[in-house]
Amino acid sequence: MRHRRSAVTGTLKPVVQRDRTGCGLASVAALTGRTYAAVKREAAELGIHVSDPMLWSETRHVRRLLARAGVRVGRQRDFVAWESLPARALLAIKWHREKTGPAWHWVVYVRDAGGPRVLDPKRSLRHHRRTDFGRMKPKWFLPIGTAADRV
Repeated sequence: MRHRRSAVTGTLKPVVQRDRTGCGLASVAALTGRTYAAVKREAAELGIHVSDPMLWSETRHVRRLLARAGVRVGRQRDFVAWESLPARALLAIKWHREKTGPAWHWVVYVRDAGGPRVLDPKRSLRHHRRTDFGRMKPKWFLPIGTAADRV
């Protein structure tokens, strides 16, 4: 399957999740400039399904989808402050424990000429571009880059 070049270097736009556990797929779609449906189809081809709670309790699935699209993902780092985040990051917010282990909500952090913002895929939100940083409580993040970036 051929993939377009990653949109990580361009202007990122929010993508809304269409499934309860689809925040990881929507975040991958936002980072790669693709649609939610396209990423969901590709995920299914790889054996990754929205019914799998690992989409929001492990990093393996989103790392695999991003790598396939040519997006570099750095090692997991603890969140310290918004100002210390790289220009692109995949954030774990709403971190909590489920019966099966840790779980979180995936969002994309971006800082560019448009300023810092979070692209939140949650369907029920009125606005998916968020700047209410004080309300979000990230636990950790994955730095996002292209082959030319050091992540």
